Amino acid sequence: MSKLKPATIYFENAAGRLLEEPAGFMRTIWGSGPRRPEDTRAVFTHMMLALQRHGWSRILIDQRPMQPFTAEEQTWITQEWMPRAVSEGGYRHGAVIVSPNVMVRLATAYITTQVLGLPLQYRSFETEAEALAWLLQQPAAPQ
Repeated sequence: MSKLKPATIYFENAAGRLLEEPAGFMRTIWGSGPRRPEDTRAVFTHMMLALQRHGWSRILIDQRPMQPFTAEEQTWITQEWMPRAVSEGGYRHGAVIVSPNVMVRLATAYITTQVLGLPLQYRSFETEAEALAWLLQQPAAPQ
């Protein structure tokens, strides 16, 4: 009987934690406390670096505990990070476990609708099981 290999912590700061999942994707768990813009940028930058390192294209994003993205964070994510994550990191699929906080949902909806012709697909889910089921059906590497 084989045991499943546990996820490995790749990066962690005040904004969140990144885990490398043996099934071939990154898991981002956003923190519930206050964060500085540089903490948010560090989480996103390390997401991209991990995708590059492994040749992966998928991220599971758990936003249930998080505070909403600020306008500054939204601008940086959509205008700088997303294009780089796609072109340099191979990012293609994001499964978002949504927060019960409507302000988090609105801030995230703004980001996920700004893919602007990038080969990137986001889907939102209420549960981790639904998010994982969809994410694991997507290619593990960019095509």
